Amino acid sequence: QVQLVESGGGLVQPGGSLRLSCAASGSIFNIYGMGWYRQAPRKQRELVAAITSGGSTTYAISVEGRFTISRDNAKNTVYLQMNNLKPEDTAVYYCNGDLQTSGLGYRKNYWGQGTQVTVSS
Repeated sequence: QVQLVESGGGLVQPGGSLRLSCAASGSIFNIYGMGWYRQAPRKQRELVAAITSGGSTTYAISVEGRFTISRDNAKNTVYLQMNNLKPEDTAVYYCNGDLQTSGLGYRKNYWGQGTQVTVSS
């Protein structure tokens, strides 16, 4: 079955940059969309950025102009380039995939384990 494996989180100072990666393992029949969500302590999970099967992207207003989502379809991998990080970006970042693993299967949301991003001086 499909598993999403994330990497790239860590501790950075304000103004720094991080690049998150999320690779989906196994064979993927169809990718309807991929995205990044984040959740800070005692806050609800929110969409950060998403990319559709057609390549269209959307961003949260709070990160637009600073973050860039991209993908490598051949590797079933999605990236989130985060520049000019701010303390309010501190959260656990989750990779999400709206995937179909076979022609007979349902499309389903898959989640990564989450990776911590901490922005602090």
